[in-house]
Amino acid sequence: MRATLATMAWMVSFVSSDSYTANTLPDIDNEDFVQDCVRIHNKFRSEVNPTASDMLYMTWDPALAQIAKAWAKTCQFAHNVQLKSPHKLHPNFTSLGENIWTGSLFIFSVSSAITAWYNEIQYYDFNTLKCKKVCGHYTQVVWADSYKVGCAVQFCPRVSGFESLSNGAHFICNYGPAGNYPTWPYKKGATCSTCPNNDKCLDNLCVNPQRDKVTRYYSVVYPGWPIYLRNRYTSLFLIVRPVILLLSVIITILVKHRYPNLVLLD
Repeated sequence: MRATLATMAWMVSFVSSDSYTANTLPDIDNEDFVQDCVRIHNKFRSEVNPTASDMLYMTWDPALAQIAKAWAKTCQFAHNVQLKSPHKLHPNFTSLGENIWTGSLFIFSVSSAITAWYNEIQYYDFNTLKCKKVCGHYTQVVWADSYKVGCAVQFCPRVSGFESLSNGAHFICNYGPAGNYPTWPYKKGATCSTCPNNDKCLDNLCVNPQRDKVTRYYSVVYPGWPIYLRNRYTSLFLIVRPVILLLSVIITILVKHRYPNLVLLD
């Protein structure tokens, strides 16, 4: 019986593991990855304190994601020096913002990385613009005028500038237009009260289909966001599959225990 319980415990730990490996880190065209990047950014942008009157809804930009991917592949814990003028890496923005997260491959998730950036709010005083430690990742996440984002994650055996880490996940997000010049990241006030003309208010954020150019990879609550049923069904299957495997193992063990002489024929 102890062997049975040990086998079941091993199966539970095996099928419930969500850790990434070097070969399973999502690419920039992975729909779940993209939606997570957009959704989590907008969640934090909609919840700023004090409230923002002009916070733009952030949407995915494939060109920004390609730029982030190219820089992430260099495995450097440093900012891309070509993001600002006179270089022009993006067709629509003259300068780009950038956030970097580097950590263990086994603890990486889009949520944990962006949350770590946002948590710098504890060091930031909105009224005085003073920062006790590091705040630039937080202010870029909630920079009101930055309405496009593209992210990428890369497996790096070693990261230059972060030598204490081996086999890490190197996660980068680029933003357009860039934030973090010396002023407030957003205007304090009633939510959506100073949105640009013709904008609507969605979850405390200013949205405009013409500016955002909605095509795909947006929050599921955004008007006109196309739902890809095949991907949703696939995701549901991937969620349910571990449970089915576990139940199959349990049923097999119980049947073998109850009927030890049972022989299954082809």
